[in-house]
Amino acid sequence: MQAFWRHAMRAAAPLGVLAFWCGLFIAGERYPAEYDWRYMTISSLLYPDRNPAGYLWAWSGVAVCGLGGMCWVAALFWNRKLSKPAERPVGIWAMGLGYVCMVGCALLPARVLHIQRSHDILALSAFVGLCIGTMCLTYGAVDRALRRRAASLPGRRRIYACGLAGAALLPIVLVSITQAYVTRALPQLPWVGLEWRKQGIPAYLSFAFWEWMTCVVFSVYTSALSILGA
Repeated sequence: MQAFWRHAMRAAAPLGVLAFWCGLFIAGERYPAEYDWRYMTISSLLYPDRNPAGYLWAWSGVAVCGLGGMCWVAALFWNRKLSKPAERPVGIWAMGLGYVCMVGCALLPARVLHIQRSHDILALSAFVGLCIGTMCLTYGAVDRALRRRAASLPGRRRIYACGLAGAALLPIVLVSITQAYVTRALPQLPWVGLEWRKQGIPAYLSFAFWEWMTCVVFSVYTSALSILGA
């Protein structure tokens, strides 16, 4: 029975990812004007004043994703306690903090927190926690898998693990490069929006494009790590 519950809690993560995307899709469909994900940020779907008919779907998707991630993290702690009780799993703690902040950002009204820009702080904390957790868990999973297959190549094993873990941050690196270019070469442009599309600006220069790509990458990593039992 304990094994069943561990597997069920681990499966909550990909189900949460599915809920996240379903919530954003419905929110986009209910957006009062045209919504082009390449040039419009995710936050546009979350604001009640911008998306009165769909923002609850977006917030629900974020909340369910966070709750599913918390279940997965609880299963990771459970497994780690049984196998390596003395080890301090930094990646799991960071991932857990990220999911807690994600749920708080979705479910706690700003007036309850009594902190200026509290939702922005929670969203940033969730992002940082998920980044650190994803990298640490990916490195550990790849290192363990290669250790069983290539015990004679410890140096190369670490290189492969670092490479795959670091690939999760590739969209973040690319968005930093593109935004630095836009700030210098196209300072007259407003913040991301459909105006970019009207002026023929390529989507790959848009912050919104790379924000969505980051969500895709993190969704793939989260689902893979949870299914493979990281």
